[in-house]
Amino acid sequence: MAHQHQTFPDGSSFAIRLDERRISRRTMLGTMAGLALSAGSLASFATSCGPSPTSPTSSSPQGTVPYTYRGHAGIVVALAWSPDGKRIASASLEKEKPVQVWDAADGSHVFIYRGHTDAVVALAWSPDSKRLVSASADKTAQVWDAADGGQAFTYRGHTDVVTAVAWSPDGKRIASASQDHTVQVWDATDGSHVFTYRGHTDAVHGLAWSRDGKRIASGSEDKTVQIWKAE
Repeated sequence: MAHQHQTFPDGSSFAIRLDERRISRRTMLGTMAGLALSAGSLASFATSCGPSPTSPTSSSPQGTVPYTYRGHAGIVVALAWSPDGKRIASASLEKEKPVQVWDAADGSHVFIYRGHTDAVVALAWSPDSKRLVSASADKTAQVWDAADGGQAFTYRGHTDVVTAVAWSPDGKRIASASQDHTVQVWDATDGSHVFTYRGHTDAVHGLAWSRDGKRIASGSEDKTVQIWKAE
């Protein structure tokens, strides 16, 4: 196992354990940038386990934080709020409890999803808040039931770390991006492959569907953002 060290401005540091299929430094930086939340939003996620996953948190300069969720034992790298506003899903670099879902009103724990065999780096809820898709360093994207964590299917079309996932506005398709330089679109009901977009020359990290579901924007380490037809 290799160790990657990151040093913060105050001199503190942390080490990330990665296997041979390590996530690139730029992938990590891009993923962790997604944790920047606006003032008044959930502002703190602790990574240590405690007797209770949730505890009250005092006021901070950014605003009042009603609670801190402490269910993870590793660095939290992705968050996704359900469209109905009732639940939050969080993903971590730990392998034992990589994805957890909890109540957005009080931080109470709902369940842990354990379908992946490596760190989970991206999450996306379906438009109806009934399912989640998670992207992992195990080269898969998985779709599962948001009520109980039951797995629907696993998409295995990529050959490297899956870095981003995005659900189409109508909930019928999912786009996934990878360090293999591709974006792939697949059926959200059964995981069947629809097509592969190969316009980038480096790892792809960002995805966004247009509101009408007809186009997709993808961002890459090749320093481009490309817009293409989702059909």
